[in-house]
Amino acid sequence: MDSYAPGAPAASLKVAAGQHTEAGVKPVNQDFHGMCVPGEPLLGAKGIAIALADGISSSNVSHIASETAVASFLEDYYCTPETWSVKKSAQKVLGATNAWLHSQSRQRHGQDQDRGYVCTLTVMVLKGATAHILHIGDARIYRLRDGAVEQLTEDHRVWVAHDKSYLGRAMGLAPHLEIDYHTQSVERGDVFLLATDGVYEHITDQDLRDAVTAHGDNLDAAARALVRLALERGSDDNLTMQIVRVDALPARQAGEIAQYSGSLPCPPLLDVGQEFEGFRIVDELRASSRSHVYLANDIASGDTVVIKIPSLDLRHDPAYLERLLTEEWLARRIDSRHVVRAWPRTRQRRTLYTVSEYIEGRTLTQWMAANPRPALEPAIAIIEQVARGLQAFHRLEIVHQDLRPDNIMITLDGTAKIIDLGSTRTAGIQELGAPDDEPGPVLGTAQYAAPEYFLGEAGTTRSDIYSLAAILYQMLSGRLPYGADAARARSRAAQMRLTYVSVLDRDREIPAWVDSALSRALHPDPRERTPELSEFTHALRNPGAAAGGSERLPLLERNPLAFWKGLCLIQFIVILLLFINTP
Repeated sequence: MDSYAPGAPAASLKVAAGQHTEAGVKPVNQDFHGMCVPGEPLLGAKGIAIALADGISSSNVSHIASETAVASFLEDYYCTPETWSVKKSAQKVLGATNAWLHSQSRQRHGQDQDRGYVCTLTVMVLKGATAHILHIGDARIYRLRDGAVEQLTEDHRVWVAHDKSYLGRAMGLAPHLEIDYHTQSVERGDVFLLATDGVYEHITDQDLRDAVTAHGDNLDAAARALVRLALERGSDDNLTMQIVRVDALPARQAGEIAQYSGSLPCPPLLDVGQEFEGFRIVDELRASSRSHVYLANDIASGDTVVIKIPSLDLRHDPAYLERLLTEEWLARRIDSRHVVRAWPRTRQRRTLYTVSEYIEGRTLTQWMAANPRPALEPAIAIIEQVARGLQAFHRLEIVHQDLRPDNIMITLDGTAKIIDLGSTRTAGIQELGAPDDEPGPVLGTAQYAAPEYFLGEAGTTRSDIYSLAAILYQMLSGRLPYGADAARARSRAAQMRLTYVSVLDRDREIPAWVDSALSRALHPDPRERTPELSEFTHALRNPGAAAGGSERLPLLERNPLAFWKGLCLIQFIVILLLFINTP
């Protein structure tokens, strides 16, 4: 694992916590609770997780369900990709746990849910300055801020009479899990209190305030006092209380650059033949307003690598420097033969730069210049390879945002590789940034950028599909879809006036379904665009799939034989009618 994590706060999130649980008057405690405060880099990437489960009293195995739900979440959540958002990570883990609990109940207890592996589960993940809350059942989370107590969860309990109710949702109750998810902003000094119904049904908001105030930093004592108070007031259920106080918050947008700007200064421009941190510079591959890229040899191993350093113009721009470091961080986490790989870090770095594998070949731009009118098969084969690389991004909740021919390498054996990750949008990192109400700049290249970027909207996987389709469109037609009009269309109304021009012509053997697939993938409105990469690539090779279903294609394209048979039948009927009516 890297010794740094982009987006990981310079000042770490710090909390104080207290927990207490008792069986109460019952012989078995079916509640289960837990909390995990990892070290860096997981603290910045995944946050602090708190979980509380409450078993149902009718089942003698629900304590196993409670323990399984909490333990599985606290272990498996931190095993999900660091690039995933909290929501996706938590929902994947909870869904898998729910499926296991439900299957155990069906195998051992059939349809009798009241005896199965069923429990409530309430989870809170503190990441950055945000509390992510996932809730199933009737445990509760309260927030105490400036003396005011606010309930943050809604009980999933269905009341059939004033004194009779049942759980509407629970872990293990059904094969599919419906989870309440929402976020809350966090301020320093906030106190979050998680409680099962055995506690909260017998205490008041004032009791919560008094316990937290009376016990100061001893939050274990505060949790114990609230449990004992509920018992004294007649609670006949298991009782669990968790208290978490936020003592320090990371500064918003204080990411890796804030941590390393002092220890990792930007290097000077490099010269051919120069030794640089264990590498020997062989050649300068390219220089731009954003970066300088060099071919180098690792002196220790003799391997050829590519080194990228910040340009002179941008080395004082923290946002750009963070994107540069994020590029290598992501390359270590994306596993695809169609995406450039980061070079292993074998020694401590003294300056800020990235190192990646050297790919011998040419860019897709150069390939297109050498093949101005390529045959359909090699063009689609390249696009399919790039799509497989993009799928590796999308599986990790990463949007590339700058897919263009210059950022795609074609190796000597014909393998396509995405080589630039500097403009990506990563869900897990995005959660750590401060909210930004102003439209951001278009990070990608305008010619291939999806129209929604020019409205200031965030990119999605459909934006990447647009860029991929634009590349294929250019390969087949020699022009860009919509020309320069897409970049000039800065309103939804203007974008809806953009007109798709077919790639079909008399001199090229391009099937109509390929043109239809491009038309849909290049729709100006992302809601009308092809939703999945796999659907786009499938449509390129399968008649009838391009328009989202064969029913949308003309009969001539769907079934030419049936079309001509029908036309002949109509002509026969017309001739027959003319013959009958002829005197």
